[in-house]
Amino acid sequence: MSYAAPIFAPVRPDAQLPPVSVNLYSDTQTRPSPAMKAAMMEAELGDEQHGDDPTVHALCDRMAALLGKEAAVFLPSGTMCNQIAILTHCRPGDEILAHESAHIVGSEGGGPAALAGVSVRGLRGPRGLFDAETLRAAFREKRRNAPPQSLVEVEQTANFGGGVVWPQAQLDAVLAAAHEQGLATHMDGARLMNAVVAAGIPAAEMVAGCDSVWLDFTKGLGAPLGAVLCGAASFIDAAWQWKQRLGGSMRQAGLCAAGCLYALDHNIDRLAEDHANAAVLARGLAQLPGVTVEAPETNLVFFDVAATGMTADGFAKACRARGLMLSTMGRTRVRACTHLDVDRVGVEEGLRIMRAVLSAA
Repeated sequence: MSYAAPIFAPVRPDAQLPPVSVNLYSDTQTRPSPAMKAAMMEAELGDEQHGDDPTVHALCDRMAALLGKEAAVFLPSGTMCNQIAILTHCRPGDEILAHESAHIVGSEGGGPAALAGVSVRGLRGPRGLFDAETLRAAFREKRRNAPPQSLVEVEQTANFGGGVVWPQAQLDAVLAAAHEQGLATHMDGARLMNAVVAAGIPAAEMVAGCDSVWLDFTKGLGAPLGAVLCGAASFIDAAWQWKQRLGGSMRQAGLCAAGCLYALDHNIDRLAEDHANAAVLARGLAQLPGVTVEAPETNLVFFDVAATGMTADGFAKACRARGLMLSTMGRTRVRACTHLDVDRVGVEEGLRIMRAVLSAA
């Protein structure tokens, strides 16, 4: 049997390209440090699915306390956290309200419809955010021919919005409006701790109005695997059945949970360094001819190369040929992400490569 060229499977690295010297593609590219690996190797283990892995329990207890929730469950990925939360909060035919650029809308393979049988109504608003007025305008009258609205979802930070942190008053007003309407609230907290560090607001206070929330450990926190979903004890208990159904139950998961615990101890406060490096990167990009930069709030720097005459893909490809990895977010929009594996010297090298690419073009 013959198969067409792969469409969905990841493409292996081109052996003809030079090694990556600066990786600004994403904070998911981080590698566990030697100290994190050592903590993982020394972890006390059990069977997570059987309920006797002490390191997983330690992580979940700590996360529940950090986010001010009753309970937590350890999962392989943030996307699984989102999908399990949707499956637990919603029923087939329901409608979710979220920003039109939310991760659950365009970056999870149509999961809400494919898995939960729900639709997502995209709300508009600048930089990945919407306000309570916009949310209220999207509320449907309860009729038998209208989809029941069951969940409001927010993203912290707003990725496609440029790594923007929700103003706390705006976030609280949105969550309160949802509850007034009888809807549950869920936060995609992929970069929640970036928001906490940038805003100087305790995590539990920031997410107080969320019925469910998760934190990803594989981005700025530098762990190789894992995310933790938090909420009421009854919600987490129900989420466990979906964890089982989706294959998210794990065995000696304490090996990975130990890396997450190490990240909580060592990699939160240092996120401020990533934010500072992002500001340096943005200032340098603003000096490049034809490049328009969006001012970063955290570790994501978005810029447009339309005026250079290049496409985003063309620009990223030319940079990769010189050892720099970037991601693209549209025809001419490029994203650079600072993280613990790229220091100030790396940022300056990245700028040098981009300058050289534009000079050559």
